[in-house]
This record gives sequence, C-alpha cells and structure tokens, in this order.
Amino acid sequence: MSRRQFTGVLLLSSFLLAGVVFRLLIARQVNAHGLRLEWPTTDILQLRVGAVESALLAGGALGLSGLLLQALLRNPLASPFLLGLSAGAGLGATLVMLSATAFNAGVVGWLFGALGIADGVVAGTLGSLVVLAVVYALGRRDGRIDPLTLVLSGTVVSSICGALTLLAQSLLPPSSRGDSWMWFMGQIPEVPSPGLALLTAMLLLGMVIVAWRSGRALDAASTSDDEAESLGVSLKHLRVMLFVGAGALASASVALCGPLAFVGFVAPHMSRLVIGAQHRALVPASVVAGAALLVWADAIRQVIDFGAGRLPIGVLTALIGGPVFLGVLRSRRLVPGGWSC
Repeated sequence: MSRRQFTGVLLLSSFLLAGVVFRLLIARQVNAHGLRLEWPTTDILQLRVGAVESALLAGGALGLSGLLLQALLRNPLASPFLLGLSAGAGLGATLVMLSATAFNAGVVGWLFGALGIADGVVAGTLGSLVVLAVVYALGRRDGRIDPLTLVLSGTVVSSICGALTLLAQSLLPPSSRGDSWMWFMGQIPEVPSPGLALLTAMLLLGMVIVAWRSGRALDAASTSDDEAESLGVSLKHLRVMLFVGAGALASASVALCGPLAFVGFVAPHMSRLVIGAQHRALVPASVVAGAALLVWADAIRQVIDFGAGRLPIGVLTALIGGPVFLGVLRSRRLVPGGWSC
C-alpha cells in the first residue's frame, strides 16, 4: 500500500469514526445554545446503535455497488440509483409483497413466498438485474457504451419502476401502506431485522473479498475491451459475476433502508480523490466512504425538523448528492479519455 493510499484510508476511517460517535451522542432535542451532545441511556443507546448498524451496512453496500458499476461500465456517472438498480430492486420486492398478498395459497403463493425470503432480497436482486440489462442495452450506441445515453436511459427506466412501485403500494392493504410509503422515501431503521442485517453483512463481506481479489482485473477492465483482453482478462465472466454482485448489494440496501439516492455515486468519487485509481485500495475505501456518508447523513437529519418529524434520509442524500452529480456532469473528466476508473 502506497503512502497516499494509507493516508487516504486513515482519513476516510477517521471520517467514519467521527460520524459514528456524533450519531451516538447527538440528541434529538436542540436547546437554545445549539446542538446538545450527551451519552444516552441504555434503551436509547440500543436504538442509536441499531441506526448506526443499518447505515453502516446500507452505505457500505451502496458504495461498493457504485464502484463496481463505474468500473465495469467505464462511466463516472454510474450508480445503483442513477442506473435504476435501486428502483428495480424496490419494484421487485414490492411486487412480490403484493403478489404474496393476492395469492396467499397454492403453488403460486408458495412461489411468491419463496421469492420473498430474506425480506425481498432475492426478488430485489432479480429486479435490479433485469433493470441493469435493459439500461445496458439501451445505453449502447454503435456497439459502444455512451455515458450520457446510459444515464438518461437509467433515469427513464428508474422513473418507470418508481411509478410502478407506487402503483403496487397503492394496491396493498391500507394497514401496510404507511410503512411502505416511509420505506419508499428512505429510512434508517433503529431496530433492523436481525436476519436481513446478517444477510447484508455476509453479502457485503463476500463481495468485498471477491472485488478485492479482482482488483487487477478491474484495473484492466477500466481500459478498452481490446486492452483488457490482451492482458488476459475475461470481461464477459468478470462483468457477469460483478454485475450480479452489484445488483445483490443494491437490493440488500433497498430492503434494509429503501431507495437512497447518490450514496453509491458519491462514495467512489470521494475515495478516488484521496486514494487514487487502483481498485484493490478503492474497494475497501468505497465501502468505508459509503458507510461514512450515510452515518453522517443520518446524524445531520436528527437536527432537521420541520414540525412533521425528521427529514427522510432519502431526501437528504438527494440534496447532498445532486450538486455533486451536476459537478461531475459538467467536469472535463467526463470527456472520453479524460476520466480513469
């Protein structure tokens, strides 16, 4: 590990640690002198630890998913949210929930129940991969991936999936609509499902190992297809394996916290600024950066109250990540040949 990489990992880890401490200490009530930091009681501490756990897992999964998509598509604008993976995962999970309610018996009901295991991660992964395949096909022009066409296609497909998700949620029983609406806007659960949290952690750890071991192949995949093949990299095998992993990570984060915008976009770019372009260092750095971003966003929203409760986490990540996206969109780094994964 180079000196720059070591310093970058240390900076990102410090940023994450500061966010965790701040989230655990910050009180919901703001006094006349500003923020109030205090060590909570045992019951409150358990809730805050649960929120930190959810943010760490979802943020890390989104950060790694975004890094894989940007490298494999050679597109600095790629992310699970912008390419529609998050929307596809949400649609898949919602459709299975709706279908299981409509067909609660027989073989059809059993099938939808099987797809709905692990809190919808299986169905969400299938939905995200279908969306990725559609967006990938639409984003090709003259046999090549066009960055702006890919993002535009992802935006349109994501909007369609979002509309279908809203339609499916409107057909759910009234007793479950409130929770689904809150989930759709993004939320950090203070009491995450133990099974889902464990599944997300195992998936994230497994993909970190796979992506780290594929670091040199990812470096080669960031060049042209001919150069990568000349270096002995099987792009077809690599893309299938890591695209499935990126889709699974996105669906796990959606199942845990709902669709969250721009976390998977900002985290890899933030990591490149302090780490460099080598993927063996970028893989853990993007996980740490994504986790730090979501923990800090959750901490910041604790002091934003417009009288109707805390600001949804999805709204805050969009407000933070949107300007960053526009900055990258206007950057010269987007010019072909001017950006390196």
